[in-house]
Amino acid sequence: MIFNEQARNLRIVFMGTPEFAVASLDALARAGATIAGVITAPDKPAGRGMELQQSAVKKYALDKGWKILQPEKLKHPDFLQELGELKADLQICVAFRMLPEIVWNMPPMGTINLHGSLLPQYRGAAPINWAVINGEKETGVTTFKLQHEIDTGNILLQARFPVSETDTAGTVHDTMKAIGADLLVETVQRLADGSITEIPQQLPEGSAIHHAPKIFTETCLIDFNRPVTAIYNLVRGLSPYPGAFTYLNGKKLKVFTAIKHMEDPDIRPGSYHTDGKTFLRFACTDGYLEIKELQLEGKKRMQIADFLRGYQFV
Repeated sequence: MIFNEQARNLRIVFMGTPEFAVASLDALARAGATIAGVITAPDKPAGRGMELQQSAVKKYALDKGWKILQPEKLKHPDFLQELGELKADLQICVAFRMLPEIVWNMPPMGTINLHGSLLPQYRGAAPINWAVINGEKETGVTTFKLQHEIDTGNILLQARFPVSETDTAGTVHDTMKAIGADLLVETVQRLADGSITEIPQQLPEGSAIHHAPKIFTETCLIDFNRPVTAIYNLVRGLSPYPGAFTYLNGKKLKVFTAIKHMEDPDIRPGSYHTDGKTFLRFACTDGYLEIKELQLEGKKRMQIADFLRGYQFV
């Protein structure tokens, strides 16, 4: 989509940090948006050399020559003054931080957010992961107006897409960033021409709400005293990052890819069976989880056959 004159004339301040946000920023640029400034995370030391690393959004914005702000604190007077001087008509937030009201309420058209779920479902920090972990067959993206409570503002537009049984958080992420970018461009165009009706978030009667809290280490630990489908979905929902894990002879074993076998196990849950050459599978309550791609603590990520070729079982 190429913006009409109304949309092109909007002064937009974009807020985002990771690669997911770059897809949306690039789509806005290609549509002809006027980007008045970009807000992203401060450079942070990373890697073995602890060298300062720029965010993906900053790298993209530098290439475009846009004004960049990298505040440590979003309520700092200096940042608020610089933000105000950008004279935004509209702010757009994609994969950034929680904004204080003094920031999101600054422009006349407010601030819109692109969220990786079909709100009001999966409000929170990790909507992609939890949708896959919960075995959802469908997910989507939502553009909405920011307000006080996180992820609760009025819905502008939504787009849906299917989730297959073999999708991972990584594949859903890649699908979502492209669909979300297109939805965001459409949202801005329709806000500019006044053709959007804001819809308050409301859960369909009889539906249960699913949340998407931050993923912690304990979330990633595999409990083999659960059904194999639930464990298989956990592996998918945490792949490629941060990765579901178990322990093999006292060392952490991350599992990135697996298949499930629906058959009654003849060993107790958590025990493993292997031929030492081609397969390694762990018993669950109602089947086996066969590991296909993994990473043992202190080793590189590898396919199961490569792993078994060099591993000595105790």
